[in-house]
Amino acid sequence: MRGLLLLLIIFVNTTAFSQKAEYSIVVKDIETQLPIENAIVFIMKTKQTLISNQDGKVTFELNGASSLQVSETNYETVTLRWGPLKPDLFVVYLKNNNNKLEEIVVSKEKPEKNLQKIVSNSREKLASAYRLKVYVREFFMLDNKYSYYNDGLVNFQFEGNQKKATTTLLVEQNRSYGLLETDVSADLMGYNLNNIMENYSNLKYFDPVLDSKTKKEYEFTTKGHPNNKYYIMSITPLDKSKKALDTFEIIYDPVKKLIVEFSIVIAPGNLAQIEEQTKAGSKNVTRSQVKVTYRIDGEDYYLLTANEEIGYDLILKNQAKKNIQVRNNFITTNFNRQNFTYKESDVFKEKTLFNKQNKILTKYWDISGFTATEEEKGIIDSLEFKL
Repeated sequence: MRGLLLLLIIFVNTTAFSQKAEYSIVVKDIETQLPIENAIVFIMKTKQTLISNQDGKVTFELNGASSLQVSETNYETVTLRWGPLKPDLFVVYLKNNNNKLEEIVVSKEKPEKNLQKIVSNSREKLASAYRLKVYVREFFMLDNKYSYYNDGLVNFQFEGNQKKATTTLLVEQNRSYGLLETDVSADLMGYNLNNIMENYSNLKYFDPVLDSKTKKEYEFTTKGHPNNKYYIMSITPLDKSKKALDTFEIIYDPVKKLIVEFSIVIAPGNLAQIEEQTKAGSKNVTRSQVKVTYRIDGEDYYLLTANEEIGYDLILKNQAKKNIQVRNNFITTNFNRQNFTYKESDVFKEKTLFNKQNKILTKYWDISGFTATEEEKGIIDSLEFKL
């Protein structure tokens, strides 16, 4: 009888321990108490990467215990032991590194020359053979209404060739649904997945500020501190420029000469400088921003997350306008040096997942690494009845 009781206790404890519990973490700035968006939470046991939403929140399930690493390129990294974590909301505070940037590091080399070395070295490092498993999601808005949604778990196989990366794309799972009763397929626009991933690897975004003709329209400044791991380079359009030019911010490792993060935006003031086109079919940009992060892990260097948004007014024949906005998010869920084998018929050659027939084998979005905001959650939850 005692033996049976002991076995029952062991079974109950083992079952309880093996059950997954859901955890929620909010990442905040320790001084401002404001949430930190795009902070990276790395679960050391499962090697899963999570990215915080606009509320600084990540949510995940875990079987057992694991230490966590919380980081953001502008903040000091924090490693959490499992002990204090409970299956409910837990707040993590990060200390901003930018407070140390009052001292400007003056390099003997001009920032423009330094940028060339950083981009060149990063391109060369990214142009190697490996594969990434990436969770992709895309929101399409027409006249400020969410109109279409897709997401998927996709594999990018990279091949490095003379400092340039090319990709092969295989879609593992995906779903694509309209969010309105009306058909918006005629207006549907999305990012070309292969092109955008190759741009993240080839760093084509920097071509304008590396070109000898156009870089004269920008001002380059670099800030850092001897105690900081990363430096920040800012590239801003000169006031005399008559074009709507992008503003760049590059966070990089000054020792390894590798880009850790970059963001590119067209400021509203610069957008106002664009002369509005009135010809039918013209596109007047209303919003443009890109933010991309990379992981340096020993000898491995690869894309970690990417967020890209574009908005424009499309001019119709009767001079009416349609406002179109597209938001695309990437997060790498697995990095591997081993090539995968595939048949040519398995390769996805279309531009976007809008053109891919739905293939749902698991609830892959639950382990995507993204935590939806309340607005996004409402959109995504509305798809449940279609599955």
